Amino acid sequence: MVPPPSPPRRLGLTGSIGAGKSTVAALLRERGLTVLDADEQARLVTAEPGTLAALEAAFPGVVREGVLDRAALAARVFGDAEQLARLNALTHPRVRARMAALEAGAAARGEAWVVQDVPLLFEGGLEGSMNATLLVDAPLETRVTRVMARSGLTREEVLARDARQMPADEKRRRATLTLDNSGDLTALEAQVDAALRQLGLLATR
Repeated sequence: MVPPPSPPRRLGLTGSIGAGKSTVAALLRERGLTVLDADEQARLVTAEPGTLAALEAAFPGVVREGVLDRAALAARVFGDAEQLARLNALTHPRVRARMAALEAGAAARGEAWVVQDVPLLFEGGLEGSMNATLLVDAPLETRVTRVMARSGLTREEVLARDARQMPADEKRRRATLTLDNSGDLTALEAQVDAALRQLGLLATR
């Protein structure tokens, strides 16, 4: 009997709002790494009929014409720890199952590492399931300016979202490696390559 392939090692990718995590994820893909995006899988999960039925049963009125009204759901759970816990209990196991299936696919392809792109990695206590963690960070004012420019949110709204995340200093303390994305793309690329070399994912030049 052929033994099952060894599971790949996990590099957890995270970052505070506006830090540039999506840019780093794209750079990692360019370097041949498989990036599993938890937010993308959550969007796919919440389009599944079974999940939609469960969400509508738990939060009546959030599914309209077979589509999840994300704004209505967010309004329902925002600031309500009990309702948020209910939502997470419905969606998180489904997201984890999809991530596990994708990881199994990477193992079958013989990949030694996968990147798990998880915005709230530290907040969710998931760093223990990672072999290493990579944090993308930038000064608060830089992050606020970026988010305002791309989303149309006010400064106060961005600051409120940032305040709901773990403080950046604490994330830096917990992360294996931190990328400072306060400069240009060239500087960020150099840091990505240096981090991958340090982790043994990229050949040393």
